[in-house]
Amino acid sequence: MNDDLGLFTDPDTRDERAARGKGDAAARRARRRKKRTILWVVVALVLTGGGVGAYYGYRTLSGIGSYDDFTGSGESDVVVEVKDGDLVTTIATTLKEQGVVASSRAFTEAGAGDARVTAIQPGFYLMKTKMSGESAVARMVDPASKVVPLEVKGGYVLHDITGPDGKVTPGILARLSEASCVEMGGAKQCVTPQQLRDAADNADPAALGIPDWARPDVAAAPKANRLEGLIVPGLYHLKPGADATELLKSVITTSMGRLQGYGIPASAGKTGFRPYEVLVIASLIEKEGLTKDFGKISRVIYSRLAKPQRLELDSTVNYKLDRPIITTSDEDRAASGPYNTYQVQGLPPTPIGSPGREAVTAAITPEDGQWMYFVKCQKDGTTCFTNTYEEHLAVSDKARAEGVF
Repeated sequence: MNDDLGLFTDPDTRDERAARGKGDAAARRARRRKKRTILWVVVALVLTGGGVGAYYGYRTLSGIGSYDDFTGSGESDVVVEVKDGDLVTTIATTLKEQGVVASSRAFTEAGAGDARVTAIQPGFYLMKTKMSGESAVARMVDPASKVVPLEVKGGYVLHDITGPDGKVTPGILARLSEASCVEMGGAKQCVTPQQLRDAADNADPAALGIPDWARPDVAAAPKANRLEGLIVPGLYHLKPGADATELLKSVITTSMGRLQGYGIPASAGKTGFRPYEVLVIASLIEKEGLTKDFGKISRVIYSRLAKPQRLELDSTVNYKLDRPIITTSDEDRAASGPYNTYQVQGLPPTPIGSPGREAVTAAITPEDGQWMYFVKCQKDGTTCFTNTYEEHLAVSDKARAEGVF
C-alpha cells in the first residue's frame, strides 16, 4: 500500500526512520504533528458528509447559538404559516425569520414546559413583530390567533342556494369570502364574493391551479359553472391578504392534491371515461343518496350511460335551479338546458357539487349489479334499487304513500 502520508505506518518505525535520516528530535515531532493533523482532517471530512445534519439538529435542540429576546407583546401585525409536519424548532425558526422573536431560543425556551406548544396545528397565525418569547408562545397557543380555515362539505356548490322557505345557504364562494376576512393593522380585510366570482369566471385556468387533465372541460363549460366540483370537501388554510385569484388557486391546488389521493386522474382510465367525466359522475353520486348507497348509485349511472339511457336525475335539474330539494315538477323536467338529464342524453357539462372521497371511490369502482333504477324509499334517506321500470314505479308509489317524498 502506498502510504505517502504515513497514516498507516507504525509510529515507532516512522520515528526510527526519521531519526536515522535526520537525527533531529524536533523535526520528528513536527512531522508527527503534521501527520496527526492530516489524519484528523480526513476523519472530519468523512464524518461531515453523514453527520452535518445531526450536528445542526443537535445545535438547534441543545440551544447552541445566540440567545436574544425582545420585551413586550409586539408591534406590527404579521402572518405566520405553520406547515404540516413542522417541529417546534421549525416554528421557532420561522418566527425568527419573520421578525416575531429575536432568536429561535427565545421561543423554544419560553415554551419548553408548555405541552400546548408541541400541539400547534398547521395553518396561518396572526402574530406581531418584536414579541418576547413568552408573549409569542402565549399568542401561538391562543385559538383566537389562528385564522379560521374554510370548510367544504360534500355536495356544497359554488353559488348560494335559496330554499323554499327563503333561507339562503351560502355557497363555497361566499364561505371562502367569509374565511378570507382578517383584522390587520386595525382594519378588517376581506375578499368579497363578487371579487371571487369575477376570478372564478374570468381568470386564466392555469393561474387558478387547474391541472392539464381538467382544462379542456373547464374551458368548454358554462362560465358561471366552470369551477364547480373542483373544490372537494375538507379544510383549507387561507393566507390573509391574498387576492381572489391567489385564494382560489391555493384552494384548488390543495383540492387537486386530494383528488390525486382519491384516484383522479390516475385510476380514471379503467372506467372508460375521462378524469373530468369521472369527477362529474362522482358529483352526481354525492347528490343522489347516502354514503352506504354510493356504490349502487354509481352502477345505475354507468348502466344507463352504457345502454344508452337518459340519466333522468332530479339533482341535475335542481342544480341549475339552485334549489335544495330532491323532487322536480313536470314543468321542471320539460325545460330545456344542458343540466336537464331528463331531456339531454349523457352527463351534464360540469359536476353539480363537491364530491367527497367516498363518492369518487364509487365513481371509479361501482358496485356489481344489474340495477337500472333507484329512488329514495325511506325517510332516513335510504335508497331502493330495482332492475325494471315496473318495479321502480311500485317502490316509488309506496315511498310516496308513506310520505318519504
